[in-house]
Amino acid sequence: MLSQESSLQLKSKGSSLPEREPTVPLRERAWVEIDRGAIAHNVGEIKRHLSQKCQLMAVVKADAYGHGAISVAETALEAGASWLGVATIPEGIQLREAGIEAPILVLGAVNTPEQIQAIAHWRLQPTLCSAKQALIVSETLNQLQKNLTVHLKLDTGMSRLGIPWQEGAEFFQQVSHLSHLQIGSVYSHLATADSPDPEIMNQQHQRFEAAIAQIKAMGFRLPKLHLANSAATLCDRTCHYDLVRVGLATYGLYPAPHLQGIVHLKPVMQVKARVTQIKTIPAGTGISYGYQYIAPRDMTIAVVGIGYADGVPRNLSNKLQVGIRGQRIPQVGAITMDQLMLDVSHIPDLQVGEVVTLLGKDGDHQFTADDWATILGTISWEILCSFKHRLPRVISSPVSASGHENLLRSGQDARTPRIL
Repeated sequence: MLSQESSLQLKSKGSSLPEREPTVPLRERAWVEIDRGAIAHNVGEIKRHLSQKCQLMAVVKADAYGHGAISVAETALEAGASWLGVATIPEGIQLREAGIEAPILVLGAVNTPEQIQAIAHWRLQPTLCSAKQALIVSETLNQLQKNLTVHLKLDTGMSRLGIPWQEGAEFFQQVSHLSHLQIGSVYSHLATADSPDPEIMNQQHQRFEAAIAQIKAMGFRLPKLHLANSAATLCDRTCHYDLVRVGLATYGLYPAPHLQGIVHLKPVMQVKARVTQIKTIPAGTGISYGYQYIAPRDMTIAVVGIGYADGVPRNLSNKLQVGIRGQRIPQVGAITMDQLMLDVSHIPDLQVGEVVTLLGKDGDHQFTADDWATILGTISWEILCSFKHRLPRVISSPVSASGHENLLRSGQDARTPRIL
């Protein structure tokens, strides 16, 4: 047992670290990388696809599909977006508190005076879906003595929010007569725009046109009109109107395989983690909970510090492939809450701390949210939104989209990582 004096001497000799609060590197265990240059590129590509009069709304709900709402909103606006779309009032408040002044449309329904007060205070713009809702908004604004721009939602076949399209003209007339309300737009949402078969989309489009024609026939001056989501923005320019609402394409993914290549999109998100332990196991050894995988031979296993609590679905167990050193590597055993295992038998001299690419580019291999979605029988939207916030978002911050590309072409690193 060491004496107190010996312990103090050892502590003194070994205390070479500066005495300050320790910090953990952002890329210590696992993280999400967000390429702001790719966001700017995608917005630019989409803008070039639109008519000159058509504006772009970047949909940044659900924390910008997991990419970080403030950073994405700022970048999209710098690159040419004019509007922002959110699902909830707190999402809109977050953007206002960050100093963002662009028009913000709340796509979800609001029904209480408290919600309307918050919307008016933070200069958000609500969606109206019913006459009752419109009346509550008007009465609340009358008490506040404030005016508000509102947007009328028509249900043309989504069977979600919105007043039936057949009642659209009457609804427009009712709202136009309410005090303190100014109609900013009339819009609807397409249910099947990502389908190769355009029949239902065309039917919804025709219903929207019919409702707009009825409003016009009543002598009203039309406000902004918008119908297109990412899929319709890419596949049908007749759906563009005055504004398009683009979510998935902003993040560099296509809503369906047949829409690829219409514009050139770059994936914005990469998901990476580090190897935390390497071990050799003999043939016949079970790996992870439930022994869903039994080693068929002597194997080298890498443990990686990421799991389903971070957003890697457990149902990808024994189906997931990742990248290390430009090679495609199989995941083995059940994915656990905080860790997963890889078969790295054919990678010599692998070291603890090496980076594993779960989503993104590694050498010639591209690992995408579409790959995961195909395996799981779901959609890429769900994959992007699944990554938890214990994964730091490390973003690259080009001075501008063009500056970013120029610096990369010249071989310089234009990226300054920071956490959202």
